[in-house]
Amino acid sequence: MQGFLDVLSFLIRPEVLLCAGLGTLLGVYVGAIPGLSGTMAVSLLVSLTYTWSEVPAIALIMGMFVGVVYGGSRSAILLNIPGAPAAVATGFDGYPLAQKGKAAQAMGLACVQSFIGTVLGILALALLTPQIAKISSLFKSVDFLLLGLIALLLVGSVSRGNLLKGLLGASLGLFLGCIGNTSQFSVNRFTLGIRYLDGGVSFIVAMIGLFGAGEALYQLSLDQPPVRQEVPKRIIPPLKTVLKHLPLTLFSSVLGIIVGALPGAGGDMAALLSYDAAKRTVRKPEVPFGEGAVEGLIAPETANNAAIGGALIPMLTLGIPGDAITAVLLGALSMRGVSHLSLLSARPDLFHLILAALILAAVFLLLFGLSGIRVFVKMLKIPKGLLMPIILVLCVVGSYAINMNVYDVLLMVLFGFLSFVFKRFSYPVAPVVLGLILRNLLETNTVRVVLLFGDLSMFSVLSPFLLALLIALPILSWVRGRKERV
Repeated sequence: MQGFLDVLSFLIRPEVLLCAGLGTLLGVYVGAIPGLSGTMAVSLLVSLTYTWSEVPAIALIMGMFVGVVYGGSRSAILLNIPGAPAAVATGFDGYPLAQKGKAAQAMGLACVQSFIGTVLGILALALLTPQIAKISSLFKSVDFLLLGLIALLLVGSVSRGNLLKGLLGASLGLFLGCIGNTSQFSVNRFTLGIRYLDGGVSFIVAMIGLFGAGEALYQLSLDQPPVRQEVPKRIIPPLKTVLKHLPLTLFSSVLGIIVGALPGAGGDMAALLSYDAAKRTVRKPEVPFGEGAVEGLIAPETANNAAIGGALIPMLTLGIPGDAITAVLLGALSMRGVSHLSLLSARPDLFHLILAALILAAVFLLLFGLSGIRVFVKMLKIPKGLLMPIILVLCVVGSYAINMNVYDVLLMVLFGFLSFVFKRFSYPVAPVVLGLILRNLLETNTVRVVLLFGDLSMFSVLSPFLLALLIALPILSWVRGRKERV
């Protein structure tokens, strides 16, 4: 009861209200710009608010955290260029919906689902933190390795019906992720003597090239009729649509919370896993996945925002960040003298502040997320000959702004041409990104497993269940494929 009153006391403080709202507004629009990642935005806020007091600084940062995760869906839906890694899966069905003249409805549905996912993630953070933290702490190297292998099975879902091409893309992504200095053995790999590559391939630069520059070049090469224009009469999705897909929403939220609570997983993996799960479990979508299925939009948009609450759980209880943004947040708290592993016991007042800021950010997400949609939809009216060169310029600026390094721009251009070639020959680009995302998780834990080989302590009580799931998923996919062919 006292904890509830403490959260309520923060909710009614003007500086918390103002900063949470401002952070959410900035996050929604920053997240919509490819290249301006949530990690970058939060890092800038941490430096700008270093001299502020704890209350407004944390409220602003948490608002940005919530807003930027949803914001990435806007460019993914409109242009098939995700504004953030967590929005990669959103474009699979969001962009086809926009091509059918339903961009406003898609963005409205994404906003509502993001709101629901955020609220459920906050509830899990508030009510289930100790229990979920215990489950998260059970994971060992073998379990993370199995989780990464399970995630690789997503190749079948993101390959649009061509598994062989998808495997080729994922293998290329894993290879590109291996470029640079290894953290385990301090050995340079595949750098060809180029010192710039010692630090590895930047995931953000690769994403800008693959989904930004590559998509722009591909669109310029096509001679397609203009996209169907719409007069968005209704942006907020009907209540019956939300209720109809409530089971999928709840399932995706739970999956997002659990995956988000696993250190290093984050919203991008949560969104991809949720999309794959929806594709496997939804029996009769109104249209096939990949062609504008609302289920393919609901699942990732719910999961990536639910993962926010999940990612904060190991940070607050174990001092282990759940994703890159919580790693930055943990660093910011450390700079303020909060060094205890368990913030929950050391500084319960900050825990209550974080909860209050998240609640306000969720409310503001619904308000700001539904605003400006009509303006964004007008982007579809801009001729491709004008819009795509602008996007190419933004890709150059965005990739340069990451490290102020011209080599990042050159690398982005190379990824752009790679994406263009893939698209011209009908190879899916998403598996390349999947390989890049999973490389670190797979390699790090493979090395640990090899070093601990023969030691039974490297297994946990969860290992048999994850192994069974890894074996069962391809079998279930094969059985389902046979039934569909029959």
